[in-house]
Amino acid sequence: MTVVVTARGETADAEVDSRFGRTAFLLQIDTASGTCQAHSNHPNLQAAQGAGIQTAQRVADLAPDALITGNLGPKAFRVLQAAGIRAYRCKAGTAAEAVRHFQEGNLTELTAANVEGHWV
Repeated sequence: MTVVVTARGETADAEVDSRFGRTAFLLQIDTASGTCQAHSNHPNLQAAQGAGIQTAQRVADLAPDALITGNLGPKAFRVLQAAGIRAYRCKAGTAAEAVRHFQEGNLTELTAANVEGHWV
């Protein structure tokens, strides 16, 4: 299974980023092997608009089984939903800890956006 985690750094030891569209990195983690591949999200960090939609499309292109993030706006949620990607909320901790909580069934699945768009 492959999971994408929004993170502030390039390794599984990086903190989960509560921002989805403006996260620094998308970490693609294989839950079986523990391998982690970092994908920079820097083009969207300073985007005037559309960061959530663009980041959601990048996640969809990675085709994970699930996404773990802190918060998710309505437009990004719709893109992920259309791609069939389930999103889970993790408020704090490292990406590795978030994946462990996911595997243990301790994360809440987001069934709708949990924040309005354009929040900081």
